[in-house]
Amino acid sequence: MEALRNPFEGVYNIVRFNWHFYVLAFAVIFLLLLGGSLLCPSFAPFTIGVSILIALTLGSSLLISYYIYDRSALYSLSWLDPLALRKGGLIVNIHAGFDESSCLLKHKFPEAELRVLDFYDPAKHTEVSIRRARKAYPAFPGTQTISTSELPLREGSCDLIFLILAAHEIRNEQERLLFFKGLKQALKPEGKIIVTEHLRDLPNFLAYTIGFFHFLPESHWKKAFHESGLRIEQRFRITPFINTFILTKHDPTS
Repeated sequence: MEALRNPFEGVYNIVRFNWHFYVLAFAVIFLLLLGGSLLCPSFAPFTIGVSILIALTLGSSLLISYYIYDRSALYSLSWLDPLALRKGGLIVNIHAGFDESSCLLKHKFPEAELRVLDFYDPAKHTEVSIRRARKAYPAFPGTQTISTSELPLREGSCDLIFLILAAHEIRNEQERLLFFKGLKQALKPEGKIIVTEHLRDLPNFLAYTIGFFHFLPESHWKKAFHESGLRIEQRFRITPFINTFILTKHDPTS
């Protein structure tokens, strides 16, 4: 499975699609050092300290990202092995504009029918990084563009539904609730939804500082799952920074 991704693909994509952020950070460091040494030498120790802190923060976030996206089991999908999931049937993979998992899932479940849905909406998802990623990577063959409020899935038709680092892009609470209600309706009685996400928690704050605000707190996820009629069958961490929720219907006969 690892051969499907290049050794540094994850961290390379982070820099590639967010290069403006790193240019800005290095520009700030340059101006701090320039100002401290030439314009106000008395503040040089302070500006040097701040510059070092910025550089260390950038460096540590990239090292952690390398561990998560290039060295951990996240994209090998080996963390799915102990779950004893069905190998056949209908598998649905849903993403928010940048799809790094459909090809991996197709190799992991070759016997299954794989449908790929993309809820990317340029009016809502305005991040320049996603636009760059979509230009760099072609869509998985047969990918269908959808709305989170209108899922093209028959009731009781899905064996497995995957949301890998995607569902947090649904920022509106009511939209998120309706989305998960639609997923529940599409599940077979014994079907499962696999939601993999960063959380707005201490490990991700230490990794990404204020960037962790882009993620949702665990309480938000639990609220959406409960109110949409889903229960958490299992929860585990793939890394200290990545959590997976295995969801089923409250009533397996419903």
